[in-house]
Amino acid sequence: MSWWRALLNLPPKGEHWSEQRRTKKPGKKRPHSTAPEWWAHPDGPVPPAPRQAQGVAAQYSAPQTPPPAGGVMAPPRRPAARQPEPSGARSPEQSGGHRPPERLKQRSPHGSHPAPVPARDVLEPGQAPWSTEPESSFSTWARRFFRGLVVVVLLLAAISGVRSWISPNRTPETVVSGQSTFPSDEARAVATRYAVAYLTWDEGNADARPNQIGLDLAAGLDSRAGWNGRGKQTADIAYPGEVKPDSNGVTATVDVRVKVHSFVKQGQNWAAGPVTWDRLSVPVARTDSRVVASGPPTFVPDVRAALPDNMPEAGAPDDDLTAATRKDAEAFFSAYAESDNKVSAVTSPGSTIRSLNGAVKFGELKDWQVYTGNDDERQATAAVTWDGAGDTTLDQTYTLTLRRTVATDGAQRWQVAAVG
Repeated sequence: MSWWRALLNLPPKGEHWSEQRRTKKPGKKRPHSTAPEWWAHPDGPVPPAPRQAQGVAAQYSAPQTPPPAGGVMAPPRRPAARQPEPSGARSPEQSGGHRPPERLKQRSPHGSHPAPVPARDVLEPGQAPWSTEPESSFSTWARRFFRGLVVVVLLLAAISGVRSWISPNRTPETVVSGQSTFPSDEARAVATRYAVAYLTWDEGNADARPNQIGLDLAAGLDSRAGWNGRGKQTADIAYPGEVKPDSNGVTATVDVRVKVHSFVKQGQNWAAGPVTWDRLSVPVARTDSRVVASGPPTFVPDVRAALPDNMPEAGAPDDDLTAATRKDAEAFFSAYAESDNKVSAVTSPGSTIRSLNGAVKFGELKDWQVYTGNDDERQATAAVTWDGAGDTTLDQTYTLTLRRTVATDGAQRWQVAAVG
């Protein structure tokens, strides 16, 4: 028997609980009744046979005559009136003999012989007093599965602990546990308006700036925000950027870029000065009702950064296809500057490209390069010069997707399928 069957008090493999031999509880033994049953003697009740003498008394007891074979000893009868005996006859008591036993009439269909009973087989040493029966494979599998499941559950309960099942650890609802719950969109809106108000002032209307700053600054903070009340400056355009929540999940900083128009005082008038872009880091905090600015912002320098080393490459140049498609590229950009109808006539079937609708005019295709790829689609780059108002020109670089098309006469062409 395996150890886990012994641990769970299970029967040996292949046996059932019902096959186990039940042992009788030790108790008081009832004395064996020696009285004959009443139904075996229809003539009347029979008193129980006297108990056999034991010990020394057995030596002086009268010898008992065994009943003849095939019969049953008759019980003693009640005394009846003594009949006069014929002269010269002697009773059994007077003659010193015993009264011969009488036989009871048997009502069994077998007569005086009982029905034969098959004899039991003698158990060999070590043989179980029960027999095993074959069990179906499904019931065997189900019993083993559920017993194994009980063992696994007990082991898991011992490892993880019952307490963790009943009362697991819970994070308090009042604690902010992650940065994803911070309202970034609202923080950008508040920081943008606050940055515009912060970089706008006019000494001729000194009360206007504190009123605008007070819309987003937390209550109780100084709405002058460090301004000395002199000069004039306006901010009209602002672009919010990245929101960086702190680890506490309550405060954050918002990156905002603001376009600023400065003025220079000349006598009693103000002359327009240079236009600059300022970059601010605006501190914000989340309250129960809304996001507010938690203090004055700080200037952050805008520095130029080089391209990363892992910039994706377009691939190896395909000089033959570049030379074969240069004229088609010039026709595309000429139509691209004018109207949608002209663009649809030179683009790949199934693609939709919107034109610039005359905002600029096509000047020249300064550079054109097609790269290697599969037989149906390629990548290309184009450096285009656009003609603006007057003598103004502007160079731009485009990335395009070319797709191979086959005409009804079998001619093949590479046409623009997408821009950008």
